[in-house]
Amino acid sequence: MSLADADIAFAKELFSDIPDLSTRKMFGGLGLYSAGVIFGVMRSDSVILIKAHKGPFADRLAQLGCTLWTTTRMNGNISSMPYWSLPEAALDDAEAACALARDALDAF
Repeated sequence: MSLADADIAFAKELFSDIPDLSTRKMFGGLGLYSAGVIFGVMRSDSVILIKAHKGPFADRLAQLGCTLWTTTRMNGNISSMPYWSLPEAALDDAEAACALARDALDAF
């Protein structure tokens, strides 16, 4: 399954205040970049995730109720990716979504 044009347009509008915003289709989803640095992804199921490695920013996302992206491998092992769901409120608030994107970029 790949993203619809409307989903891509939504992500671009949500993060429109991010400097040098660009996107790149990948694996049925979408990479979200600022000046060539990835700060988030939109999965093929239209879920938007913000990048955060272990540390204070990831801890803050967990406190906000965000969930870490995990996958179950063919052998049954669970592995995680360094991407966290956006808080529900940020999906309706571009200012909040962009603030989290900036924090993700600053956390590198």
